[in-house]
Amino acid sequence: MAQSFNVTDPATGDVIQKVTYDSEEDIKQALKRGHEAFKEWSRVNAHERSRLLKKWSQKIQENKQDIAEVMTRENGKPLKESLGEVDYATSYIDWYAEEAKRVYGRTIPANTESKRIIVTKQPVGLVAAITPWNFPAAMMTRKAAPALAAGCTFVVKPAVETPLTTIRFIELAHESGIPEDVVQCVNQRGSVAGDIFTDSEYVRKITFTGSTPVGKSLIKNSADTVKHVTMELGGHAPLIVAEDANIDYAVRQAIATKFRNAGQTCVCANRLIVHESIVDEFSQKFASEVSKLKVGNGLEEGTDIGPIINKKGYDKIVEQVEDALDKGAEALVGNKYEVNDDKGSYFVYPTVLKNVDEGMSIMHEETFGPIAPIISYKQVEEAIEIANNTPFGLAAYFFTNDYRKGTFLSENLDYGIVGWNDGGPSAAHAPFGGMKESGLGREGGLEGIEPYLETKYLSIGGF
Repeated sequence: MAQSFNVTDPATGDVIQKVTYDSEEDIKQALKRGHEAFKEWSRVNAHERSRLLKKWSQKIQENKQDIAEVMTRENGKPLKESLGEVDYATSYIDWYAEEAKRVYGRTIPANTESKRIIVTKQPVGLVAAITPWNFPAAMMTRKAAPALAAGCTFVVKPAVETPLTTIRFIELAHESGIPEDVVQCVNQRGSVAGDIFTDSEYVRKITFTGSTPVGKSLIKNSADTVKHVTMELGGHAPLIVAEDANIDYAVRQAIATKFRNAGQTCVCANRLIVHESIVDEFSQKFASEVSKLKVGNGLEEGTDIGPIINKKGYDKIVEQVEDALDKGAEALVGNKYEVNDDKGSYFVYPTVLKNVDEGMSIMHEETFGPIAPIISYKQVEEAIEIANNTPFGLAAYFFTNDYRKGTFLSENLDYGIVGWNDGGPSAAHAPFGGMKESGLGREGGLEGIEPYLETKYLSIGGF
């Protein structure tokens, strides 16, 4: 008998839907079908692939409200954020629908009159993707859109916490005319599906968004068959506020980046590094605005902060806050919880911690929750040292109106994404990805389609 799992609402603990696990054999068959479908899909002309992607985007937009409500129920994020994520998800499809027609080759002048040298691009083959629970729509389309645009076939395993959004997206892809074997969804635990994907002779590329330890495991396991890999892994984003910054503006931007999806994002600000001359003023204004954020069910009007996804995430947040308080930090606002273990419902009120130092775990571990620790600095070099003191390098933010200081910060922060006076730099037309242990490769922009393409060099002689 097939095993199944419950998809629950993290705000209420209610079961939304029961989903059947795909067996190991089911997944292997899906990969085989995807491999076989590649032979036909890779020969579909780029303009036709573009047309189908545009139709998929349109279908998603036509069902935007229903999709957003499903996303909020399974993920917990406020409905306004879910609606925004649907738009963000389709922006990737729209972008790569155009990039499908921009995959160019080139002719290279030969070193002899008797030869011609031509470089072409072709799709890598079947792509297997593993996507996270925190952005179930956008993280899937950020991978599927360039893969399909390039001519690859695609199999995705969504997080077991949030499979319903992905399942609906795949259904709409099929309704749009994209063949069923070209884009597929399988449901299974990550460790099980990951091993099947990396072991498969059919899969030519693995793309993953999630934790660094899991990413490292996938990279190692992909080595035996020399698969292409794209990894968007953990982050620990610093947010630096210089003494000349517009404090009110920096406060608004810090709140936007820190508390989106209750702080459960890889690029949200995890460490606020504020110049000592303004740290008191910034902290007071920041805490005052944070205290106005409404905590509750994401389907309720006006909710800003939804639930934490599960007990594991909740426990990590509490441990970090208690560690900081025990070591001398002060909670300016928050440090309040609403918990119902019986229902599996965990709410963390947005919390601002002042007088934080580098001896606290929150300064070194990704929080994934609505906790904002504030540490002060004296010189800009010290701020950079604090910011770079991590194995991660995904996103960083800084606020200054001094172009010399801003240029210095941008050039010395070891991060793949940097926001200068900008708390929301992500966009489909820009390359997203990290340095150091935050990943390999880029998603979005011109760079985002390249990982799904092989370069072929043809030398023609005998002229």
